Amino acid sequence: MSAKATGTSESKSDRATPKKLAGVLGPGLITGASDDDPSGIATYSQAGAQFGFSVSWTLLFAYPLMSAIQEISGRIGRTTGKGIAANVRGHYSGWVLQPIVLLLLIANTVNIGADLGAMGEALGLLIGGPHLVYVIIFSVFCVVLEIYVPYKSYASVLRWLTLALFSYFGTAVAVHVPWGEFARGLFIPTFKRDAEFWTMVVAVLGTTISPYLFFWQASQEVEDNRRIAERKPLVRAPEQGERELERIRIDTYIGMAFSNVVALAILATTAATLHAAGVTNIESSTQAAAALKPVAGRFAFAVFTLGIVGTGLLAVPVLAGSGAYALAEAHGWPQGLAQKPRKAVAFYATIAVATLVGALINFSPINPIKALYWSAVINGVVAVPVMVIMMVMTANKKIMGKFVVTGMLRVVGWVATAVMAAAVVGMVVTMIG
Repeated sequence: MSAKATGTSESKSDRATPKKLAGVLGPGLITGASDDDPSGIATYSQAGAQFGFSVSWTLLFAYPLMSAIQEISGRIGRTTGKGIAANVRGHYSGWVLQPIVLLLLIANTVNIGADLGAMGEALGLLIGGPHLVYVIIFSVFCVVLEIYVPYKSYASVLRWLTLALFSYFGTAVAVHVPWGEFARGLFIPTFKRDAEFWTMVVAVLGTTISPYLFFWQASQEVEDNRRIAERKPLVRAPEQGERELERIRIDTYIGMAFSNVVALAILATTAATLHAAGVTNIESSTQAAAALKPVAGRFAFAVFTLGIVGTGLLAVPVLAGSGAYALAEAHGWPQGLAQKPRKAVAFYATIAVATLVGALINFSPINPIKALYWSAVINGVVAVPVMVIMMVMTANKKIMGKFVVTGMLRVVGWVATAVMAAAVVGMVVTMIG
């Protein structure tokens, strides 16, 4: 997945943001919602279909880890007034940054292609017609909106698109879920020895903790610093720190909770229907939707399928935008979704090229499922060094001033980094084996 941050303005009432939920939700909510893109839906669907409720615990386990690392991402942007790539460029060697940005762009572009393909197939399932035509329509639509719709208006569009995820609560209600069995899978971890089980655990962790989400949330905090006159980078306006850090924390933890609850709804739906019916091999979100129709009925099928389109419209701009932020910041180019296209040509060109190349993948001999697999591998490999760099940066007073990350947030951030490193090692061992 894959756009602008919150469209609210900071007024007198907004200054008490933690007390007013609508004024708090923005970058964290959109980041969390975009994590449930069509590719993520495919992962959760396969998890439920193949292993039933026995892997539900991984989402509960991942929640504090993803929340901590995303809060740290938001703090970097809000505190320094710069995105992650800009901070790395300013304080560390370029040889560290350039390979990371290149791999991020490759992984994001492949992910965009898989998401656009799933959106096209989903619409084809619903109304018929050539899905490749829908792929082109969706890709052009996303590019035009991201480049030409005014920042504040498009930010509002993104926030409304998060409602598409409620469709998966609808499917969970529409099918019969044995909630007792679901609760056991969620709260009592199951461990199996077979490689497929641990590959799925790694896939779920890799889906919930992805590098494009780090870059996106940090850069959206920077966007808000520029857009809202009262906000200044905390290193220059430390008096704003307490209120703003609380806002980021609430926004992030709600956004990540929303993301994981939706993922659990998808997993519960496919576990209660497909797994129970013996359908255990799901390779894409649209295959999951099609398999639901004879098992769970037309309503569940239609709602599940519409959700694929809605989540894709949210995720594709985030994927393209995060890559554009990283590339532009790494080279010192003008960037930002509030910029006019002629003022940030390279930034917007990156968005357009990544989206359109992603669309063209669907017209190539490349197998999108295999491409998505390698995208997940690249994401896992990229996530670990980025997380290490973030943790090191946020302990540096030259970068963060008085707002260095300490205490339990720092502990959980390092735990998340260690877990991702172990997941990548496990993935490599599984591939070699």
